[in-house]
Amino acid sequence: MNKIGVFDSGLGGLSAIREILKILPEDIIYFGDTGRVPYGNRSYDIIKKYGRQSVNFLLSKGVKKILVACGTVSSVALDDLRAEFAGVPLFGVIESACEKAVRIAECTGNKKIGVIGTQATVSSGAYEQYIKKLNNSCEVYSKACPLFVPLVENGHISDELAKLAASEYLRDLKELEVSSLILGCTHYPMLKDIISEIMGTELIDAGAEAARRLKLGNNLLNECRAGSLEIFISDEGMKFSEIASSFLGFDIKSGISKIEIEKY
Repeated sequence: MNKIGVFDSGLGGLSAIREILKILPEDIIYFGDTGRVPYGNRSYDIIKKYGRQSVNFLLSKGVKKILVACGTVSSVALDDLRAEFAGVPLFGVIESACEKAVRIAECTGNKKIGVIGTQATVSSGAYEQYIKKLNNSCEVYSKACPLFVPLVENGHISDELAKLAASEYLRDLKELEVSSLILGCTHYPMLKDIISEIMGTELIDAGAEAARRLKLGNNLLNECRAGSLEIFISDEGMKFSEIASSFLGFDIKSGISKIEIEKY
């Protein structure tokens, strides 16, 4: 049976999975590259390699379309992956988030849009380029938050360490009074309470917006039942099930398999 494939550098893409399970009664295969997270400080060539291996793995599982639930891969490698895997519908997390940010900017009259992401995502300028394509009068202010991913991967989502990092990273963006802030990495929604308290503006969950776009025009295969979820990872660290459960909003104690991603 055909399935939807989703991948991310680690646990972050599970925040998109949570949304997909709400709106699409499809079977889902998820791959989290937990053994090589984070991607944000890697070279573009390595990010592209990791993306290619993830797509190859998901295709080996018979998926019919793939959500690249990784802001770094979506920013750096999505065009290359689409060219290489031309017959496979590949969705990223950039377009839908930018479209919502522009709608908010146009509605409020405040054309300042904030973006936070990994160093690779911010350096690529992908969010800014797409926003400018939609509305050239919008001003885009981006900030790399390299500590957010390791904090989330290690379960620091509401403690003083996370608050200290967020306060430092977001200080300048708060002063700009942006109309919205795009969470350009699917790990970041786990920090949304802290980020929201600091920023006081609308947050845009790039993974959730991409999941909603995935639904558009989707030919539902399993309308009569809820979809299933299989999770594959490249390394199982301590507290994996506990942290993954917090991403998904329900307990997972089985259905998680470790794979050798370098084979793909």
